[in-house]
Amino acid sequence: MADKFRSGFVAVVGRPNVGKSTLINAIIGRKVSIISPKPQTTRNQIKGVYTSATAQIIFIDTPGIHKPRHELGRFMNKEAFASLSGVDLILYIIDAAEDFSSGEEFIIERLNKSDVPVIMVVNKIDLVKDKNRLLENIVKYDAAGKFTEVYYVSALRGDNLEKVLTAIEERLPEGPKYYPGEVYSDRPEQFIIAELIREKALLLTKEEVPHSLAVVTEEGKTAEDNPDLTEIRATIYVERPSQKKIIIGAGGKMLKEIGTLARKEIVMLFGNKVYLELWVKVADDWRNKKAELKRMGYFLE
Repeated sequence: MADKFRSGFVAVVGRPNVGKSTLINAIIGRKVSIISPKPQTTRNQIKGVYTSATAQIIFIDTPGIHKPRHELGRFMNKEAFASLSGVDLILYIIDAAEDFSSGEEFIIERLNKSDVPVIMVVNKIDLVKDKNRLLENIVKYDAAGKFTEVYYVSALRGDNLEKVLTAIEERLPEGPKYYPGEVYSDRPEQFIIAELIREKALLLTKEEVPHSLAVVTEEGKTAEDNPDLTEIRATIYVERPSQKKIIIGAGGKMLKEIGTLARKEIVMLFGNKVYLELWVKVADDWRNKKAELKRMGYFLE
């Protein structure tokens, strides 16, 4: 008799820039969450859906847990910790190349209060040069936390991800297929479009316009005179006029490059031609204003 179908929800948590989004994207086989060398790139809970013949795993990608400096930061931490309830399993991702820190202690304290099993995933193992130092770190993690298993992976290269998948599936209960097999994310297309644009802006502006940048997809529709063309209008928000100048660039060159890179990925999303119109606006100190945060898709109570 064949094994019964298993399904469940898995929260993926950890500090900023440890590779949570990269790991989920690698497992699912397509981009669910945007990635960037900058920490705190993911701002909302984003569900990525992995479906096989024997299981469906709903991964909840969460913002990196950090010391907040504004309302947006507090929202991001709240989103991350909210994911710890109502799930079947927690993946706690750490950076193999970074030392154990007080920030990790803070996260582990919260994990220890949860009744949900926690698997620790040591990511970026391909970057480790001093194995003894890594082992010393793992001893500290092991002493601080209650982990059911530990896996060493490289999400970027795909090393050992199959082992993690097998471990997750074995721990999930028998259950239904929550999403159709072709679904890979719970987020609407407008959200994904906005995130792709934000990813390209972060990539191209490097440290000049870090986390004061948000994107809202104002409109996305099929062209009236061409069913093979999708027309999209989006606004990039920054906090200062100097940042707006950087995003636009000399003669509009930066904004054009952001649009070109984003459009290439949006074309793959829609499967047809895309006309992308981008605007840049200043929303002064928007990260500390709850009304602005709600308008930009960060839903605060």
